[in-house]
Amino acid sequence: MSLPKGLAEDVARNLVMVANLIDEDPEQAYAYSKIALRLASRVAAVREAAGFAAYATQKYAEALAEFRAARRMTGSVELWPVMADCERGLGRPERAMAMAGEPEVQKLDKAGQVEMRLVAAGARRDMGQIDAAIVTLQSPELASNSIQPWTPRLRYAYADALLAAGREAEAREWFAKALEADKDGATDASDRLAELDGVEFVDAIDTEDAIDTEDADEADDATDLDDADDTDDASDPDDASDDVDGDKSE
Repeated sequence: MSLPKGLAEDVARNLVMVANLIDEDPEQAYAYSKIALRLASRVAAVREAAGFAAYATQKYAEALAEFRAARRMTGSVELWPVMADCERGLGRPERAMAMAGEPEVQKLDKAGQVEMRLVAAGARRDMGQIDAAIVTLQSPELASNSIQPWTPRLRYAYADALLAAGREAEAREWFAKALEADKDGATDASDRLAELDGVEFVDAIDTEDAIDTEDADEADDATDLDDADDTDDASDPDDASDDVDGDKSE
């Protein structure tokens, strides 16, 4: 759907703000998406952006409605995995599992299929089926040595599932593999590895605050000592005067 130039520019500005803020400030991104939605609710890109903004703020029912609207407008299946994840967010993992078995999944590109596998594994875990979740994640993409955009998250999910099943040694191996592939820091695999190895991190900011506090206490103690010395010094002349007066009186 085409929009008048001025309106199109207004919509575009709001969509840019959604994209810029959705990771750092999802609530603000959501606010901009609502503005864009009021301006152009019949534009598929606007409905999709509104869906992702709602998803980022855990408004899963609203997100699902927007994704469905965008899909009706475009006929595309690329939103299928995130729609299934909205079902999980709404406490309906069985619906997410049903979507994982629909023909739409076969129409997804490789990235979409991996995403759908992650969602399906998450749904299995939601239902307490941890072993089934592990099996769901076992795939050619997981076994491949090729590093793709989805590789860190897939390996991480597999490691996390193994750990939940009590398979700690295997989990450590896969957290290490996730970290190896995670050049952009998309996961906290390094922290998980450290936890498994019993390493404790000390917050540098907290340490600096503690040092500053200790320094301040030491400075206060020194000041108190100086004040005490000054008080003693100030009292000495009086004592000397008393002694002199006492001598005279004798």
